[in-house]
This record gives sequence, structure tokens and C-alpha cells, in this order.
Amino acid sequence: MNKDILARMKRATELTRAGRLADATALIQGALAGATPSATTTATTAEALPVDEVIEGEYVEIDAARDTRNAAASAASAEHTKPDAGRLKVFLRKWRRDAPAAQPPSSSADPNAAGAFVSGQYSNAAGARAYKLYVPSSHVDGQSLPLIVMLHGCTQAPDDFAAGTQMNVIAEEHRCFVLYPEQSTAANHSRCWNWFRREDQVRDRGEPAIIAGMTLEIAGRYGIDARRVYIAGLSAGGAMAAVMAVTYPELFAAVGIHSGLACCSAHDLPSALAAMRGMPAAAPGAAPYHATPTIVFHGDHDKTVHPRNGADVIARSTHHEGGPGGQVSSERGRAPGGHAYTRAVHRDAAGRVLLEHWLVHGGGHAWFGGSRAGSYTDPRGPNASLEMVRFFLGGRGEAER
Repeated sequence: MNKDILARMKRATELTRAGRLADATALIQGALAGATPSATTTATTAEALPVDEVIEGEYVEIDAARDTRNAAASAASAEHTKPDAGRLKVFLRKWRRDAPAAQPPSSSADPNAAGAFVSGQYSNAAGARAYKLYVPSSHVDGQSLPLIVMLHGCTQAPDDFAAGTQMNVIAEEHRCFVLYPEQSTAANHSRCWNWFRREDQVRDRGEPAIIAGMTLEIAGRYGIDARRVYIAGLSAGGAMAAVMAVTYPELFAAVGIHSGLACCSAHDLPSALAAMRGMPAAAPGAAPYHATPTIVFHGDHDKTVHPRNGADVIARSTHHEGGPGGQVSSERGRAPGGHAYTRAVHRDAAGRVLLEHWLVHGGGHAWFGGSRAGSYTDPRGPNASLEMVRFFLGGRGEAER
């Protein structure tokens, strides 16, 4: 291999680490064919590439069997179970005692619904993030309502995500608060939540500590029902929602993961890119199990995050296969005038729904049933926002949907 090819391979590695898969692929193909690198690619690689560039791009299907996880590690990680109400009260009391003084939010109009959409800032020892909070118009002091935390995807922001998912409109109807933490460009160049970094996959550190602290602050300020706090996200936000379900299982009653990945599917940017292509985690057995009720949406034509990742989220649940005495059923349907889908439902022995896996046929990397008013949405359904709220607020208790 001559020096020119070595140099091009080095530049391709830099591009891959920065998430610029198309440029890296073109450079490698040119090197193998003996072509001269394009001026655009050469100029790009000569620049100082940001470490936290957006993780996007199309995967290449690889015919490789999924690895089997280490049984002992899986059993140990299954300790992440829901605590009783007493433990949750202790957790909330400790947080309120140790929490820093809050900065009051400022009010602003929300074009999507009748309630107020307020801006705020939260900080703790792990860092600071801005947020938007939807307060339903029906809220009165002393009233204990549910809270849904929504984590946006790469390049998105709270207003964009709220407009695309239409979650505020649904929350107004169902009398819920909706919290939208905002990733900063200082933390990630393209506003991706850093779900793939080891330091952001553990309790009481990094972004999980910030999101949990922000959630608890809002819960305390507005008297949120601590038994009805939920979290959901899209893509990188979905992957971070999975992290939150593992690191703070006592805080979130259920989780919604749209086009995301299981907690600890990766530990750095290269392994994140591999996981997004559907390749096994670099360290077998590293991905923990979780016991949080979970609803998953994923398109079977998603070229950004392989649909195997949606199935993996379900497989990482201790409720997988319905649990002791449980059952798994599957149904096919079609959104009116839109996508067909397969919905797999995992129930316990009492018939309560613990897991749902929606595989949307022909769907790509977008929030299903969303509005074109926001980015990364697919209005052809099924309506992920409506189904998540139904799952969160009580639909899981139905023996039949």
C-alpha cells in the first residue's frame, strides 16, 4: 500500500469518526480505484473535524449473526427493577433537599395548543441545559398531573420537535405536562444527545444526571404525579430515553423509543456507527437489561438506525416474551391512507401490556404520524404520539386494545 493510499485511509478514518460517512466512503472508493481525491473532500478533511458531528448516514447491510450476551452480566443488570412507592418518596425527598435554586421559566405562546409553552434553564453539578415546558390550560395549583419528557433528535430543538410530534396538542387533550430538554451545540456540535459515550450512560453523571435533575425540578415545582412520569425520544433522543430508563428506573414509569437504540449499544463514535448499522455491540454482555414498560416504533426501511435496534430494545427488557405466565401476540394493521405495520404486544399473566413493538412497513427514519410543521416526520402514520400517550396513561392495563 503506497503512501497516498495510507494518507487517504487516514483521512477516511477522520471522516468516519466525525460521522461523515458519505465522504469517507467516496474517499475509500477513490483510493482503491486509484482516483484523485476531490477538492471538496480534501478540503473537508484538512479542516479540524468536530468530534461530536451529527451521527447520520445510510448503513450497509452486513450478513453477520447477532452476538449472544453474557448470561451472568445480563442477570446482574436485571437488578434495575421498579422500587416501591416508599423508595420513590425517599428519592424525591433527597433530590429536593440537594437541588440547587431554580431559575423561574419565562412564558411564551405555543402555536400548537391552548396551554402555555414556557422556556427555562436548569443546571446542576453535571452541567446546564435549556428546556421548554408545555403547561396544559386545565392545570390549577394543587392538581397532580402526569409529565412526559420528550428528547429531540440530532439537529432538532424543542419548538421543532413539539411542532413535528404534535405532543402539546395531545397533552392538552389528556391534561399532561410535556418537558422538552434541549441539547446544546457546546455539548454536541449537531445537538445530538450523547447516548454513545460511556460517561453519558451512567447514573448521577453527565447528561442522564442533567435530564433526571431537570425532570425532578419540574415535578417538584408543578406538583407532578410522581407515579406518572414518562420519557420518550426520537433517534439519538430515543437512545438517550433508553439510557434514562436504565439509569433512573424509579423515576420513569414507562419509556417510548422511536427509531432509537438500546442503552449501552455503543461506547464511542465508531461503535455507535456500527450499532446504527445493526452490528453487535463491541463488548458482548455490556448492554444492560431493564424492567421499565416500553413502547418502540421503528421503520423497517430506516437507513439511519437499523430496525434490528428496535427489536434489540425489546429483547433487553426483563419483560421479554411476556414474563412469567405472560404472553406475546402480534397483529397487522394499516394507518388510514398510510403505512402498514406489525404490532407485537407483550402482556403479563393478568393481561396488562408491558411492551409494544411497532414495526412500520416502508417507514424510514422519521416520527410516524407527525406533522410536516417539524423535521424528521412522516404523516403517513401510525400516530406514534397518540399511541405513546395511550400506552403511558393507562392503555397498558387493557387486556385487549
